[in-house]
Amino acid sequence: MDAAQLIPIFATAIATSTPLVFACLGETIGERAGVINLSAEGTILMGAMTGFAMAKTLEDAGTIPSLIAGFTGAACVGAAIAFIVAFGALTLKQSQVAIGFVLALLGASLSSFLGNPFVRIPGPTVPSFRIPLLQDIPLIGQLFFQSDWLVYLSYFAIAFAWIYFYRTRAGLMLRAIGEQPNAAFARGTNVVLMRYIYTLVGGAFMGIAGAAFSLNFKAGWSQLHTAGYGWVALAIVIFGGWNPLRVAISCYLFGILQSLAGVAQSTIPDVPTQVFTVAPFLLMIVLLVLTSSEWVERVLKALPSPLDRTASELIRSTPPAALGKVFEQD
Repeated sequence: MDAAQLIPIFATAIATSTPLVFACLGETIGERAGVINLSAEGTILMGAMTGFAMAKTLEDAGTIPSLIAGFTGAACVGAAIAFIVAFGALTLKQSQVAIGFVLALLGASLSSFLGNPFVRIPGPTVPSFRIPLLQDIPLIGQLFFQSDWLVYLSYFAIAFAWIYFYRTRAGLMLRAIGEQPNAAFARGTNVVLMRYIYTLVGGAFMGIAGAAFSLNFKAGWSQLHTAGYGWVALAIVIFGGWNPLRVAISCYLFGILQSLAGVAQSTIPDVPTQVFTVAPFLLMIVLLVLTSSEWVERVLKALPSPLDRTASELIRSTPPAALGKVFEQD
């Protein structure tokens, strides 16, 4: 396989990874604030169903208005589910894991029930748009700038999230309430309120991820339309070390694995198709296990002093210290 064949494969992988990018950024934002939102699977499915249903219902208003309504509705649904997680975890001080897991199952079932009238019918989709001049740049243009507005928005979201996390005072405070909430509270921060806000923002991102599937990359709606991607998003956030840039790169890696599995399926017809379908998921699990194992720690310690810290930051995944812990705000 030569470069001419690989470039379209990678370009498609980058574009189709966009929903995962939004979902993983949303989960990263919430977990950086100290709240585990395991409802990702149900939230993405509800976002996909809501986004498609609203866009289809308002289709007569025009493609762009209907799409805006669809994505807005999906974001609101995602935020609403996240509010339930936040209320149960922060106000009622119940188990974040239990609440999220129940909502994941409920969201999956509810999306199938409410979305039944919209199963397998055509609807509006995000139109493609090639950026003038940038699309003509050799290699880079074909990979990144011959797609649609949703993909370009994901690039902006990745850059904005990284800058916000590591180059702004607000981002420093976000990391503080997830790492040292007591210290943040002592400096006058309303930790509970901020955790509410960031959890809702993260939920909205996951809702948008669902709509990105049903209105673009897996256009249409069917029962369990995005089944499995919510759990993949949770794993990618861990694999990406709760860093927006690393998380996005991990999403693209997963997309590339899926694309290569599709190519392998057509070139090796004797192998059952189910093997290629599950291969990217299995490979992500293997990578997650490998980067979390003790032998990696020993290898990193054997590296020279300036290099071991950099390698550790790139490979190891350290969760926020207060992630999932109840904070008592007097």
